[in-house]
Amino acid sequence: MKFHYVLLSLLHHHHRQQFFLFVSLVFSPLVRCGHHDYSDALSKSILFFEGQRSGVLPRDQRMKWREDSGLSDGRSMYNMDLTGGYFDAGDNVKFGFPMAFTTTMLAWSVIEFGELMPPSELRNALVAIRWGTDYLLKTVSQPNRIFVQCSASSSNGNGPFISVVGDPYKDHNCWERPEDMDTARTVYAVDAPNPASEVAAETAAALAASSMAFRSVDPGYAQTLLRNSVRVFQYADNFRGAYSDNSNVRDGACPFYCDFSGYQDELLWGAAWLRRASQDNSYLNYIEINGKTLGADDNINEFGWDNKHAGLNVLVSKEALEGNMYSLQSYKVSADSFMCTLIPDSSSSHIDYTPGGLIYKPGGSNLQHATTISFLLLVYANYLDRTSQTVNCGNLIASPLSLRTIAKNQADYILGDNPKGLSYMVGYGNRFPQRIHHRGSSLPSVKDHPQFIACKEGSTYFNSTNPNPNVLVGAIVGGPGEDDVYDDDRADFRKSEPTTYINAPFVGVLAYFAANPN
Repeated sequence: MKFHYVLLSLLHHHHRQQFFLFVSLVFSPLVRCGHHDYSDALSKSILFFEGQRSGVLPRDQRMKWREDSGLSDGRSMYNMDLTGGYFDAGDNVKFGFPMAFTTTMLAWSVIEFGELMPPSELRNALVAIRWGTDYLLKTVSQPNRIFVQCSASSSNGNGPFISVVGDPYKDHNCWERPEDMDTARTVYAVDAPNPASEVAAETAAALAASSMAFRSVDPGYAQTLLRNSVRVFQYADNFRGAYSDNSNVRDGACPFYCDFSGYQDELLWGAAWLRRASQDNSYLNYIEINGKTLGADDNINEFGWDNKHAGLNVLVSKEALEGNMYSLQSYKVSADSFMCTLIPDSSSSHIDYTPGGLIYKPGGSNLQHATTISFLLLVYANYLDRTSQTVNCGNLIASPLSLRTIAKNQADYILGDNPKGLSYMVGYGNRFPQRIHHRGSSLPSVKDHPQFIACKEGSTYFNSTNPNPNVLVGAIVGGPGEDDVYDDDRADFRKSEPTTYINAPFVGVLAYFAANPN
């Protein structure tokens, strides 16, 4: 192992990416520390979501250091029940935009790889999805309104869409357990005709994808999800615009989950999921006709909670490949192009890798890129395999195997095959982050410390150099920087904070490798 990293350090940065892929493909036994227990990692990646739950916890809650929280959400402002859902990261706020994306990716993981999961883990994955969808259904339960976050606003239009629950500024100024929350549980809502296209369309995608995940086990619930998805997408399309452009929402959403890439990609993403879930030709027509006008060819090399382009192109390519749909070929061309950017030896490569081989994009929480891109690599490899196709990258041909190899290198890096020899999944392996940026994990549990811990009283625990007392098993932190360095510092939230949208696509990745470890 050591000679590999020493040699990398001697190479000019420009050649490191090519060298790493060469070594990983030709000398894979030298790069990998050993066989990973992907089944164990899969189980833990799903268990993580129980630590992020808000609301009344069920009797079979396995993350025992957590208790009920956020039980008054929605009541004081709207006299409605907005309990449940997930805290997005290490705070106590429920942001609708990333929560919907998280739910979409959990559902997509089950759709593509659920049959590879052991029955017990498939059940756990469906439970994790339903914890999200039950909450999302509440946020769109009133006509023409969507609740986008728990925070402060009044509403008087034809109806709202809720995106955020909790005042993010007040919450972020406190370090307290979710069970002790005494900051304002403000609810942010958007009413028609005000726009909330990206949140509404992502919610529609989440409900549509989840309807497919539940179709065989709970057809009645699946139908409810699909029916609401259709209605919410109509809101997104009829009242076009970004939710963060609404003055009563901007302060709660920005700068945390502002719409940076535009809402147009979410409209196509939502329509694509409705097409796949319903097989309704009107949604096929939508993505055919609106691809150019809504910028399907723009920013095609990004995928995450804000930018859906690469995921959109892979998703639509399934029908282009398997149904020989010429009208969707532009999406497949973009998907092929994206795959080629990930291959260091390709003439169109422009994705950066760290010296240790991790996909890297600036901005913090870098592992979100590694997990989403790995997921897309595996999904697209499957689509190509089923149709006996490859990707022409100009100077080379990328096979499904080569795409899976890149994904496996990313998964193994996250699980410990990296210069630090550190698993970036909490609770997996012998060495993992001990001081993650997470309120509930870093403060003593209610069981161990029944007394109330006020807003500023938690600072003692935040500033402590001791390991977190509660292990948030399965949490994947933001990860190392471009130099592969990680210092296990609770205050460095860009590296040490876990998020739901880092974990969600990794569930699918781990399900694949648990069934195909070699």
